[in-house]
Amino acid sequence: MPSPYEVILGIDHAVDHPTARHDHTGRGAETRTPLRLAAVQPLCVPVDVAANARSHAAAVRAARARVVLFPELSLTGYELDAAIVSVDDPRLAPLVEACGETGALALAGAPVAGDHIAMLAVTGDGVSVAYRKMWLGDAESRRFRPGDTPAVLNVDGWRVGLAICKDTGVAAHAALTAALGIDVYAAGVLESAGDAAVVDERAQRNAAAHGVWVAMASFAGSTGGGYTEAAGQSGVWTPAGEVYARAGTEPDELISVEIA
Repeated sequence: MPSPYEVILGIDHAVDHPTARHDHTGRGAETRTPLRLAAVQPLCVPVDVAANARSHAAAVRAARARVVLFPELSLTGYELDAAIVSVDDPRLAPLVEACGETGALALAGAPVAGDHIAMLAVTGDGVSVAYRKMWLGDAESRRFRPGDTPAVLNVDGWRVGLAICKDTGVAAHAALTAALGIDVYAAGVLESAGDAAVVDERAQRNAAAHGVWVAMASFAGSTGGGYTEAAGQSGVWTPAGEVYARAGTEPDELISVEIA
């Protein structure tokens, strides 16, 4: 069966060689390889971690990117009673394998021990909890606990700050994360189709406020919590807050871009 990601909505504005650029960490200009970044909105099967890990793996292979970003709770769907996903869960093996084959870092959403809504960092070497959501919605707070610290990953010299959904609407979160020195603010989000403009507004505001790239992987299709039609429209925004690339509204779409 062909991958649903065979047709990729991709916009490549990049050059194919290292570029000297301003370093938003404040350490001055540096030379490094452009970063290929993908944002994916996969079709999600409620609470079926095995099926969702396989679809994530297909997306990683299709994206051909160094960093592949997925929406909030992408491995379970927005099912607030879903069982926790451990970092050694064997159902994640297809995703680990895909990352190993492609050299990708996948950032996928799952509930983890604590209880926390988390972003998992997946590579060919395995899985770790990269970030725990700091600002929870009302329904989420009835089960989950907020994380207590922002997180930044260093990927080939690029500092990628992490966020999950409501975090992106809290100015203090972006400020705390940016204060650690970041080049990219990467978030997995979920909004209803009627609130699609929220994703764009938050991305533009955070990019312009901190002079960083913003990437949002936005859930598409239907999921729990009353989200019968999610917004999709995953995107990447420039440090000036302008749209660089954007997906449509359907599941199984992705964007894959190079930034420098």
